[in-house]
Amino acid sequence: MDQIGGPGEVPGLGDRHEVLELLELHTATIVHAYGIEPDHVLDRSALGALAFRDMALATRTDRRPSMARTVWDSSVGKKTVMAVSGLIMVLYLVAHMIGNLKIYFGAGEFNHYAHWLRTVGEPFMHYEWTLWLIRVVLVVAVVAHAVSAYQLSRRDINARPSKYVHKKPRASYATRTMRWGGIILGLFIVWHILDLTTGTVHSGGFQEGHPYQNVVDTFSTWYGNVIYIVAMLALGLHIRHGFWSAAQTLGAGRRTRDRALKTVANVLALVLTAGFICVPVGVMTGVVS
Repeated sequence: MDQIGGPGEVPGLGDRHEVLELLELHTATIVHAYGIEPDHVLDRSALGALAFRDMALATRTDRRPSMARTVWDSSVGKKTVMAVSGLIMVLYLVAHMIGNLKIYFGAGEFNHYAHWLRTVGEPFMHYEWTLWLIRVVLVVAVVAHAVSAYQLSRRDINARPSKYVHKKPRASYATRTMRWGGIILGLFIVWHILDLTTGTVHSGGFQEGHPYQNVVDTFSTWYGNVIYIVAMLALGLHIRHGFWSAAQTLGAGRRTRDRALKTVANVLALVLTAGFICVPVGVMTGVVS
């Protein structure tokens, strides 16, 4: 106590005698705070011991949160997580689109590519280890992206004034696109895995080790095409807004670069959307059969 005030002083209250006088005046409050039985009589020394114990605890330096926790709790940190995880997913989507286009080279080429994905890294990596490593990274990226987006959205809502001229504030076009596009893509990922990875909701007979035929089966149904095409349109809009936003968050955005970054975002979104949609279109038109 001598270090935080004068000898025997508590900052803002005075010396020990003055504190004890206050304690005697507020005995009921202290009894309630410390859970002491009402019929238990505390003397002056007991009250002082209890109070000074908590005063001493309060003056101790609290344990500082880790750097990772500090970054995550900040809005800038969450936006950075969104940007990095989003770029990881974009890189995967580019590779995935290129692989999907192999379906135009026939069943043998496409099935061989699917088998190669499971043997990447052999003999150093065991069968499917590399593929599972990629899956784990993607799951972490998707979860981190979704959680940070949700928490930022809630933080933004809580920070708004309680009263508006209109009952519902109008979100920007980009904000609505990102929110609903994210929800659509999240639901699509679940359906896509259950359809072409596990075969749980696959139309017709799912054939393990024959991805070409499984893809053709899926896009031979009207609902398979609708789900896939709607999701890919949502993906294009999501990337169009998200890529530029990620560049700003990571410090790549400059006034002189904004036009170039927006152009890259538009081209990337267009290429990915067209590249993915051309697969069901190829099945519907009979080019892939």
